Amino acid sequence: MSALLDLQGVALRFGPAVALQDISLRVARGERVALIGANGSGKSSLLRVMHGLERPSEGLARHEAGARQAMVFQRPWLMRGPALNNVVLGLWLAGQPWRASRERAAQALAHVGLAEQAQRPARALSSGQQQRLALARAWALAPELLFLDEPTSNLDPHGKRDVEALMADFGRQGMTLVFASHNLGQVKRLASRVVYLEHGRILADLPVHQFFDRALLERNSHEAALFVKGELA
Repeated sequence: MSALLDLQGVALRFGPAVALQDISLRVARGERVALIGANGSGKSSLLRVMHGLERPSEGLARHEAGARQAMVFQRPWLMRGPALNNVVLGLWLAGQPWRASRERAAQALAHVGLAEQAQRPARALSSGQQQRLALARAWALAPELLFLDEPTSNLDPHGKRDVEALMADFGRQGMTLVFASHNLGQVKRLASRVVYLEHGRILADLPVHQFFDRALLERNSHEAALFVKGELA
């Protein structure tokens, strides 16, 4: 599989604070990579570097030339206008004509089950609907690489199921996913690979079936094994 993203020796600092250190990571086309770790472990910082929102203090972050990418945040920013316009504007800013943007936006809302909400104010939607709207906005851009930062952490069980189903659908379409999650059940259901971070370092990077093999994980990373044990306790 070709690499869409290649990080080599990446560090990220904010003044004296070190967010990431010595990160080397390749993401291949078609992978579904879960980033896990405690709060403050560096998951969000790593996603922001991967997406290009933060420039590494050290090291290199290379993207496949021309690869389209998008990011969905834990709390998506939405305009006050209708749901449809939130998707249209993103497409228009990406260079698509306004009419074509409206047609594609309508397709995107239908794809995430929000066609009937197209003219409702985006900020009046439920939390789950707002996150689906953010996913529609990303899907409309047809990204090859999609980053998601804790996309279900603020949702009720029904909202989580809806968002997980869409993430699984995106993966089946061939989209490469990199997502941060605290939900190990979600990681088991959606990921093909798990990366464990602690204090801004990668301490484990394994296929999902190996990561959840307790004995194998213990041999690879005692710290990651302790984290999983604590989360499942």
